[in-house]
Amino acid sequence: MIAAPRVVVSAPSSGHGKTAIAVGLLAALAARGLGATGFKVGPDHTDAAYLGLAAGRPGRNLDPRLVGSQRIAPLFAHASADAEIAVVEGTMGLFDSLAGRPEVDSTAAIATALRAPVVLVIDVGSMGQSVAALAHGFRAYDEMLWLGGVILNRVASDRHEQLLRDALDDIGVPVFGALRRRDLPAVLPSRQHGVVPVMQGAVEAHRGVRRLGEAMAGAVDLDRLLALARSAPRVPVTVWSPAEALAELGPVPPADAASARRPVVALAGGPALSYSYAETAELLAAAGAEVATFDPLRDEALPEGTGALVIGGALPEAYAEEMSANRRLCIAVAELARTGRPVIAEGAGLLWLAREFDGRPMCGVLDAAGVSMERTVVGYREATAQADTPVARLGARVVGYKQHRGVLTPRSGQTPAWSWGGGPPEGFVWRRVHASQLTLHWASSPVIASRLVAAVAAAVAPASAGQPGAPASADSSSTSVPAGPPSARSAAPGAPGAAAPAPDRVTPAALVSPSGPSSPSDPAGPAAPVSPPPQFGPSAPAGPMSSVAPVSPPAPMSSAASVSSVAPVPPPAAGRPAVSAGPAVSAGAAVSAGAAVSAGAAVSAGPAVPAGPAVSAGAAGTAGAAGTGGPAVPASGHPAPTPAHRSAGPAGAGVGDRPAPVRGGDDSKTPPGSGRTEGEPAADGTGPGRPARSDR
Repeated sequence: MIAAPRVVVSAPSSGHGKTAIAVGLLAALAARGLGATGFKVGPDHTDAAYLGLAAGRPGRNLDPRLVGSQRIAPLFAHASADAEIAVVEGTMGLFDSLAGRPEVDSTAAIATALRAPVVLVIDVGSMGQSVAALAHGFRAYDEMLWLGGVILNRVASDRHEQLLRDALDDIGVPVFGALRRRDLPAVLPSRQHGVVPVMQGAVEAHRGVRRLGEAMAGAVDLDRLLALARSAPRVPVTVWSPAEALAELGPVPPADAASARRPVVALAGGPALSYSYAETAELLAAAGAEVATFDPLRDEALPEGTGALVIGGALPEAYAEEMSANRRLCIAVAELARTGRPVIAEGAGLLWLAREFDGRPMCGVLDAAGVSMERTVVGYREATAQADTPVARLGARVVGYKQHRGVLTPRSGQTPAWSWGGGPPEGFVWRRVHASQLTLHWASSPVIASRLVAAVAAAVAPASAGQPGAPASADSSSTSVPAGPPSARSAAPGAPGAAAPAPDRVTPAALVSPSGPSSPSDPAGPAAPVSPPPQFGPSAPAGPMSSVAPVSPPAPMSSAASVSSVAPVPPPAAGRPAVSAGPAVSAGAAVSAGAAVSAGAAVSAGPAVPAGPAVSAGAAGTAGAAGTGGPAVPASGHPAPTPAHRSAGPAGAGVGDRPAPVRGGDDSKTPPGSGRTEGEPAADGTGPGRPARSDR
């Protein structure tokens, strides 16, 4: 049941000042001691954040395109159950729809579904009696619409105000207030800062909201407006509940009794506001998770016991420098992904997981680099999942929203996250990482919360079988280092997440070139695990190596000479010399030539050499350095001469690092800023290249 008093604030188009007036109305009503709540029509996080700041509780979004029109009224009833007044701010013009479906997605359609009166904000700075024709047209355009009155903005003088009031009085349209041109200054922080000023409690944000509230209290008849809101009838509707939404998918499994606490899901944001829609935290809690927030811009560590990470689409790209500078947190996030924990990143969260963005190092989870374009990609997408992930099953269809300027190269990994018509696949799936610039509203897909909690349990179970916190064995795929820059892949000694390789084995890191896997389409590029070589003697210390290391010819030895200084070698079987296999060494690792052996002497592998830096193509190698059994011994009893130089091939050859064919759209040669952004088609009436709309 919808019982809360409510009013919808809209305008003929963007730019009339409805955001400032809606925020000011909520601040003024809350200052009276009323329990107020704010809603924003559409996907915009920023306006919803300021509405929530003014009301004193988190703002909510009502987007029929993202959640479905059938969920609008239930979601509104859920968030306004205990409110004394609810203010809904519209999007664009009253009858406009970003998706091109005004009968379903417009502010007028939302007002009709909620049976709420509409207050039209009109910029009358260059208007006289024509305001009456404008108001009459909006009232008559849709007979189902309830136009309760207007608020006049940017009135020039007292005489101008009276002229406008008389014209509107002739057609019976009430005027709830009139604001002068200087009554609504640009006091809110710039939109490029997104929700960050609200989340971090910036003084500028609080001061701006307070000033808007004072302006509304002096220019608008709040008592008359409250009477209009309270005249809205009750609407019978089933109230949305996160627990019931999950129950429709099946019974929620109980928490593991062996665990002392529920799985911890780290949600990017703050105590009162996150970078995700408000329903995300509610669904995670209903699914059995303990939600712990962290600020990617300030906190240097993830919450204790973090089992999964969620980065919502409201994280602004404008704070890339702050995200990059938080190196401790970047290392912690990379380690969480490397150990197979679920990570869901939307919007700028994808850029944060990349190797670099605009030349700044990021987390390095994904082997991709991003740059900021001059144009903004904005619009809805009907996407299809390309893999089974904590977000969706393979082939599942969802509706999401994109608004970004940053573009990654490559656009997607070997396993993309989504695909949609008119463009190449997008996003990255690697282990339990799901990263994309497509933002979803979890109320439309509550299964995401249950799948994520199940993925946490699946990721934690194998780790708990061994030592707590210990990584898996070398033959497990979870030990492969994530693709990324050396700073993210091999941290400095002593840094969080840095692990020194064992001196007696070839580590996977030694098989990956410093720049990461060369395949542009594989963001993970896990190196093939290498079995530790057998030990035949004391490990030789690794020393500096040049890019081309000539090998000295073997020195002849007497028949009684012993090859190994560790133990004598038993005589070979009659007929031919015995040759023991030498250690497997990755291509490019320099190994000194073994000593020559006279006829009949057994050849033993030389001392084990710890993995050193990869040697570029053309580096000298010994016979047997590429996994052979040591120097060949001819029938004469003397070893064959060893070439002074042998080409070892490209560094890392043989471990899957050959350049992969480039897919269309993944390696565009179009200079940044020219043409259509990242090959996106025009989407739902907006398309790339059109700046995000602003109501301020």
